[in-house]
Amino acid sequence: MAELFHQMPTALELAALIRSRQVSPVEALTYTAERIRAVNPQVNAIVWSDDAEAKQRAKAMEHQLAHRRDAEFPPFFGVPIPIKDLTEMEGWPATYGSLAVSDDPKLESELVVRAFERAGFVLFGRTNAPEFGPIPVTENLRYGVTRNPWNLDLTPGGSSGGAAAAVASGMFAIAHGNDGGGSIRIPASCCGLVGLKVARGRVPSRNFSWEGGSVEGVLSRDVADAAAVLDEISGPDPLQWYNAPTPEFSFTSALGKEPARLRVGMVTTAPFGLPVDDECLRAVEATAQALDSLGHVVEAFELPNIDDFLGPFLNVVNTGLAGYRDVNWAKADLHIQRNRETALAVSSLDYVQSVADLQRWTRGFLSRWGTDFDVLLSPTMAILPPRAGAVLEELHASGETSSSSLTVLQMAVFTSAFNMTGQPAISLPVHVTQTGVPVGVQLVAGPWDEYTLIGLAAQLERALGWRARRLPSF
Repeated sequence: MAELFHQMPTALELAALIRSRQVSPVEALTYTAERIRAVNPQVNAIVWSDDAEAKQRAKAMEHQLAHRRDAEFPPFFGVPIPIKDLTEMEGWPATYGSLAVSDDPKLESELVVRAFERAGFVLFGRTNAPEFGPIPVTENLRYGVTRNPWNLDLTPGGSSGGAAAAVASGMFAIAHGNDGGGSIRIPASCCGLVGLKVARGRVPSRNFSWEGGSVEGVLSRDVADAAAVLDEISGPDPLQWYNAPTPEFSFTSALGKEPARLRVGMVTTAPFGLPVDDECLRAVEATAQALDSLGHVVEAFELPNIDDFLGPFLNVVNTGLAGYRDVNWAKADLHIQRNRETALAVSSLDYVQSVADLQRWTRGFLSRWGTDFDVLLSPTMAILPPRAGAVLEELHASGETSSSSLTVLQMAVFTSAFNMTGQPAISLPVHVTQTGVPVGVQLVAGPWDEYTLIGLAAQLERALGWRARRLPSF
């Protein structure tokens, strides 16, 4: 079996091996568990697991394979997947990376977790996340610092950094993540992975966190996995308030279809006048050249600064604290306590007015798609992955004066706006520096247009060939 995992398969490839009986669900899970024991002490991506429970699930699947030879199985039948520690699953603890939360088992699963089960995944383990998730790195006082498999001195990003490190290090073929300001796309960029943020209302949720700006998804090695998972976890859901329109075609059908000639707006300057690292610009330029060679039209575009009216909205949602229960806030990290104090100081009227202003502003911004261009291209981050542990050190060093840092802004400046507008966006691993650090670029499509985004991303994947890339340190 080891030779089948020498070049770690994607989730779809592993599922195909399982369906063809070349690998059993128990063997796949055993390999994952062994890889965790060998690698996790170095990267600290997995913070909790129940091996016995997962093995019981895998054995039941193995029995089904043996006794239902002609049966149709879900697309990811037998593939292990970890769940981020910010998302609840029935019977598992969810501590949100915080000393302020007990490890008592949760009473119900988030809807995306149920969708993973229906898709055939073997749920196995919790991935690390920053405390309550408001910062784009994965470091907390409860579980410590998660490190980047490409360079253990660097962060894998966040808040889905544990998920990204688990995939990039070969522990898992795919991992659950969620994205409220870049929390899938930033780790994807840091770890050389594909990270798709879906549109608002696309994946059902018990409640729309951050006004629907926070969405569920996965970290994967290729675009096909991201598309196939989206087909399994997307709605509509008649019980929730807002739903994205039902797509005319499956998202996987976009993979092999060459996109029509697209107008691409290229962004090379960051909002607020922040500098952009040369390597991040090289990634964008290389992608623009590839798009041009594929027949698309690339023209420069500049992102606008977000107006001050967003202050009350950001002060509440950026805390990441809405909806959490049974939290002893006195035990939370100091920067989390400062976040909470800032949020509590915002009046309900100011918050509602800010949301209304955001909705009006978004209408004008979204009108650029389909008018000035079809897809936007930008760096995923303005900087390379910072040193592991640096952001939490910055937040602690600021004492009681700040709940954020310059590094946080530099990491999220290109991603967070599209959570507020609710657009689909994807980070693609197009570049690696001479020192072996991955650098991603972001593509952003118009409202609910994941189909175009997936088709273009798959076309770039074929042209740039990042799937053949191997991790240098593992």
